[in-house]
Amino acid sequence: MRIVGIIQARTGSTRLPGKVLRELGGRSVLGWVVRAAREAGALDDLLVATTTEPADDAVLRECDRLGVACHRGPVDDVLTRFVQALAGRRCDAVMRFTADCPLLDPAVIREAALVFRAVPGLDYLSTGLSRTLPRGLDVEIAGRAALARADQEATGFHRTHVTSYLYEHPGDSRLLGLAYRPAADDLRVTLDTEDDWRLIAAVVAALGDRCLPARTLVSWLREHPEVTGLNAHVRQKALQDA
Repeated sequence: MRIVGIIQARTGSTRLPGKVLRELGGRSVLGWVVRAAREAGALDDLLVATTTEPADDAVLRECDRLGVACHRGPVDDVLTRFVQALAGRRCDAVMRFTADCPLLDPAVIREAALVFRAVPGLDYLSTGLSRTLPRGLDVEIAGRAALARADQEATGFHRTHVTSYLYEHPGDSRLLGLAYRPAADDLRVTLDTEDDWRLIAAVVAALGDRCLPARTLVSWLREHPEVTGLNAHVRQKALQDA
């Protein structure tokens, strides 16, 4: 089974413009995501899906520097962007990444891919169905046929979120959730606000320019409540608002 990783990335974030190209520990935030996906050693192909907006010429240049393929498509209809990016590629399933999650654990990526490949007929797998990881470490995989169904049926905000239609309208689809213990879903290591940046920068300053095991990251954050408090007040946007 061929699993292709697609990282959605654009500079036009409403709450923190340009966040995916910020420098973090000597590399771009996008570069952190690309490195984690590559270190997992579980993907048959990897590409970035950005927009056709002129501002995202900078994303294309960064992809060239990182040596990763880049597809450009619609700004808000990210599902169409994904489907277009897959055209002409041999692919049975898609692992979706967002470029604002620089602290991804390659082991979690690898485990998700191994489970998806091991369960026949699986349509969707995610660590977020029953969230136990910190927000920003989640991994999800959609079968290509399931993604095609979403492309035919999804409307509105489901087209922005790519996979949300699959778990909110599963139909006959087979869904599987991965859970990790101890639960750490109260923690937030995704990059959406300036306070998120302060936390992530503090992690990198203390633990260095490397991919961290989720357990190591969680343990360190538990030991440093002054760091977790930096973005504890930040609330994730609802699906329909993002």
